[in-house]
Amino acid sequence: MRRARHVEVEDSTGIDLAPMLDFVMNLLIFFIITAVFVKEVGIQVQRHGGGAAGVASEKSAGSISVVVKQAGEVLVDNRVVDVRAVRANVERLHAQKPEWGVMVTAEQSTETGLLVQVIDQVRLGGVDNISFGTSSK
Repeated sequence: MRRARHVEVEDSTGIDLAPMLDFVMNLLIFFIITAVFVKEVGIQVQRHGGGAAGVASEKSAGSISVVVKQAGEVLVDNRVVDVRAVRANVERLHAQKPEWGVMVTAEQSTETGLLVQVIDQVRLGGVDNISFGTSSK
C-alpha cells in the first residue's frame, strides 16, 4: 500500500511585519525618552489687572524697588548703583526682609540688554519673586 505524501506549500504571498513593528517600537521608545527630558526655559509672568493701582498695591505690600532709567542708570531703593552692584544690594535688602519680592520698573525706551542684565543680577541675588512694571517717562 502506498502512502500518499502530503507536501505543505509555504504561503509566500504574506508580508512579514515583524521588522516594521520592531522599527515602530524603537521609534516610539526614542520619542518617549526624549520627550521626558525636554524642559521649557522661560519666566512665568503674572499680570495684574490694575495698571498703576496694581503697582502701588505691590509696593505697599513690601517689595524691593529696582528702577532702570532710559539713560542707563539703575536705582535700587532710590539709590543710583552700577549694574554689577545690583546683586549685592538685592542680597543685602533681601536678607533684611526675606518675604519681600523685587519690583523691577523700566522706562518705556530702556535698552533691553540692560534690563536683562538687571533681572539676571536680581535672580543671582537669590530672589525668585520678581514683578515687572513700566513707567512712561
